[in-house]
Amino acid sequence: MSIQSGSLRATVFPRSTALTQVLFVAAGVAFIALLAQISIPVPGSPVPVTGQTLAVLLIGTTYGARLGVLTFATYLLAGVAGAPIFAPSATSANHGIGRLIGATGGYLVGMLVASLVLGYLADRKADQKFRTSFPALLLGDAIIFTFGLLWLQHTLDLSWSKTIAAGFTPFILGEALKIAITATSLPLVWRRISRTLNK
Repeated sequence: MSIQSGSLRATVFPRSTALTQVLFVAAGVAFIALLAQISIPVPGSPVPVTGQTLAVLLIGTTYGARLGVLTFATYLLAGVAGAPIFAPSATSANHGIGRLIGATGGYLVGMLVASLVLGYLADRKADQKFRTSFPALLLGDAIIFTFGLLWLQHTLDLSWSKTIAAGFTPFILGEALKIAITATSLPLVWRRISRTLNK
């Protein structure tokens, strides 16, 4: 049996019920919230280094478009409603509507859009090989930072050089590492699944 189109989640759990879908969303929200708590302040920037983008890359590519967007939207709604699940920040609380409309809110909106795009590409097998997984993940990260930088610049009325210095430059190495890990590991998982299904 060869692997056709579909996300990793849909391939491993092809007959998911409404209950399992809810469990996947709950587990995804918990996973994003957990990695969001890995937060390192960046001097002179309201944007911390977090594991949140890694969680989005993984959830988007493994869950597919529909479930990935639903999961991140649920995460956003829970955080806005008061659950302390957003990344800790030196300048604001890790929950509430203020985080969504504040200086770093663009990154959260970008993550929602990225989860849709990554899921759409994963539904079409982009995550199954490194040569397609890497550019897909790079696109997802670009979406996150595009929304984040535009929002940051508008909210704080910074020059573009200061916006890039505060919202992008400190994160280049970490994001490259996250993309490399995800782009390398997902094809390995798919290869293992393919061998199992073909037995």
